Amino acid sequence: MSVDTEKTLLGKALHELNPAEKKVLRHAREQRTLSTDAGQDFLAGSTRGQRLADAIARVGGSWNFIIGFLVFLVAWVVFNTAVLTTGSLDPYPFIFLNLILSMLAAIQAPIIMMSQNRQAERDRFMAAKDYEINLKAEIEVLGLHRKIDLHVLKELQATRQEIAELKASIDTLSQASDKH
Repeated sequence: MSVDTEKTLLGKALHELNPAEKKVLRHAREQRTLSTDAGQDFLAGSTRGQRLADAIARVGGSWNFIIGFLVFLVAWVVFNTAVLTTGSLDPYPFIFLNLILSMLAAIQAPIIMMSQNRQAERDRFMAAKDYEINLKAEIEVLGLHRKIDLHVLKELQATRQEIAELKASIDTLSQASDKH
C-alpha cells in the first residue's frame, strides 16, 4: 500500500488517523490477521479484584444463589421459632437476621455495580475490536476492488489493442483485394 492509500481508503491523511486506524492499516500492509479472542484480551488486563467482583456478581445474580439464600432464610426462621422455642439465637422479629441481610446488601450492591461498570468497559472494548475488524475488512474489500478494476482495465486495453490490430489486418486485406 502506498502513502496515498490512507487517503484513498480512509479519506484521511496519515497524520489524521487515530491509533486504531493506524493499527488496522499496519496489519493490512503486513497482511496479518487482526481478529483475536476479544474476551481473553479483555480479561488479560483485569486485576484480581476485578475478577473477584465479576465472580461475586456472577454468583450473586444466579438462580442457585437465590434458591440457596431462600433455603437459608427458611431454615433460619424455622430453626429460631420452632426448634429453639426457648433460648433461641435470634427470636422473632429476627433482628440479627435483619442485620446480616443489611450487611450482605451493603457489601453486595457496590460489588455488583463494579461488575456492571466492568461490563460497560467490556462492551466498549468489544465495540473497539469490532470497529478495527470491520475497518480492516473494508480496507481489504476496497483493495480487492482496486485490483479487479486494474485487471479489468488491463484486459480492456489489451482487447482494444487486439481490435486495432484486427482492424489494421482487415484494412490491409481489404486494400489488397481492391488491387486485384
